[in-house]
Amino acid sequence: MMDVGRHPRVELMTFSEVETVSGFVGNFHVTVRKKARYVDPTECTSCEECSKVCPVAVPDEYQQGFSSRKAIYIPFPQAVPSAFILDMDNCLGNNPIACGKCSDVCEKKCIDYDDQDELVNIEVGVIIAATGMDVYDPTEYDEYGYTRFDNVITSMEFERLICAGGPTGGNFMRPSDQERPKRIGFIQCVGSRSRDGRGNPYCSNICCMNTVKDTLLLCDHYPDTESSVFYMDIRAFGKGFEDMYMRSKEEGVKYIRGIPGEVVEDPKTGNLILTVENTTTGKLEQHELEMLVLSQGVIPRKDNDTIKKLLTLSSTSDGFIMESHPKLKPVDAPTKGIFIAGCVESPKDVKESVTQASAAAARASILLNAGKTKVEAITSQVNAELCNFCGICATVCPYNAILAPDRKAKKPPTIIQAACAGCGACAAECATDAITMRHFTDDQILAQIDAILSHKPHEHLITFACNWCSYAGGDNAGTSRLQYPTTSRLIRTMCSGRVDEKFVIRAFKMGAPMVLVSGCHFADCHYISAVHWTQKRMDRIWTKMEKLGIRPERLQLEWISAAEGQKFAKVMRDLEETVKQVTMEEIEHSMKVMAEEEIRMAEKKAKARPKPVAEVAV
Repeated sequence: MMDVGRHPRVELMTFSEVETVSGFVGNFHVTVRKKARYVDPTECTSCEECSKVCPVAVPDEYQQGFSSRKAIYIPFPQAVPSAFILDMDNCLGNNPIACGKCSDVCEKKCIDYDDQDELVNIEVGVIIAATGMDVYDPTEYDEYGYTRFDNVITSMEFERLICAGGPTGGNFMRPSDQERPKRIGFIQCVGSRSRDGRGNPYCSNICCMNTVKDTLLLCDHYPDTESSVFYMDIRAFGKGFEDMYMRSKEEGVKYIRGIPGEVVEDPKTGNLILTVENTTTGKLEQHELEMLVLSQGVIPRKDNDTIKKLLTLSSTSDGFIMESHPKLKPVDAPTKGIFIAGCVESPKDVKESVTQASAAAARASILLNAGKTKVEAITSQVNAELCNFCGICATVCPYNAILAPDRKAKKPPTIIQAACAGCGACAAECATDAITMRHFTDDQILAQIDAILSHKPHEHLITFACNWCSYAGGDNAGTSRLQYPTTSRLIRTMCSGRVDEKFVIRAFKMGAPMVLVSGCHFADCHYISAVHWTQKRMDRIWTKMEKLGIRPERLQLEWISAAEGQKFAKVMRDLEETVKQVTMEEIEHSMKVMAEEEIRMAEKKAKARPKPVAEVAV
């Protein structure tokens, strides 16, 4: 960080946060709030005189609350700039001045109680999101006694206690009596791989090897320490990790396959008694320890929702930011010009984070050096003659790629081609068919429907499949050689949000017994929120089908991810049975009423379009 601060071509803005982000690839406008430090960093020499006289003491966040800091302090030893900062929430010297001691002793007079936040506007071509992650709070695992027993700590707290720069100056001791513990236990997967309503179902990646490293650290510095690790299974999959794990076992660390069910404290000694079922021996065991370390998992940043809104990003079901493609574009976000690195994308160790950061920097430099970007030919375009200036397209667009129309000035919406990702939700919602999606036009998709149902339509299941998830799920089922009926006919769209109501009506008009619309899961939508519009549109169609006397069950909506080949095959098998139950009378009735509905919709759209201005003869 200090090297970054000294780099001539890097502007490091610490103690700041991004307020707004607008624009598109190559033309991002970013507003940054530089928070008031109340100490001029260019004048401060870090003499510590101000801190010495400060009467306020609060828990030190950097030391995990094991020590205190003053209201005027340096956040951590390697902070850039190396200058003090004033915590105005705890300071006594403002509104009104009741203290002011730090200002009195400052020879440089660099303390200003009236300092204000500053908004800075910057123009950038690309953005790299590397906002990191947070750690899980194990308080809800009440059986471990965290916060109830002084000697139950987290792995983060353990790191501070054993660190030479920690609150004890490198003298490892337990919190209750400041004595060095000689029997230490580690419980793995606290907050990870949990499906009981607490914690998270995913593996946090770093916990196992962090514990192995901690046990080796204890063996090196305190050879007489007995370490016991309680685990489900050790995941040592990185380079050299298995050797490190085996070395830990050779040093005498005990690895007990089983997670403790209960932890109680001996009130006389402060020791902890664990009850655990050793699944290797099949016996119930008790272990008396002097300190217990909870190996806590990692979680997405708590402000990830804000980050997603600022940068127009998607997230996976576990809350981490979704990449454009897990194999082909692992550091690209779905929004052009945004790249991701580190734990914002998934839990990972330092080596993986550095590797991904290098890849993100390389991708960003390629785009910047090119000077221009190529846009895939699937973007939308507006026919100004058909637009009625309703503005629904701008509301629907998940990428803010459509500038809203101006009804007074008769100015149609403008589509920023560089920002458009081609989901097609705008085209599906447009009431006048004024928006066309290149290579996925209404005429092309309707022609596919007509061609599929031109011969024995009652035998075919029309399936609209999202390119990124359900269509890929079909590929997965095929490559896995999973068996499912051949009656399904897939029509690929970039997103399920592209499926227009008139596509479903045309399919039923042509004699389809059933229609399936399939897309990404709500939390995994490649186009952020486009799948929500799919759900709303399907709800409208189901309501209309009931009014027209058509069973809503004949229109199905399924969420299938690219990895769910098994689910794709199962859905197709289940729907095949439903297709067989649709009678010819039902099909004939739906063909008749949907033909009439198609005419009504066409007339409705024609009325919604602006009337052409009559030409005046000269």
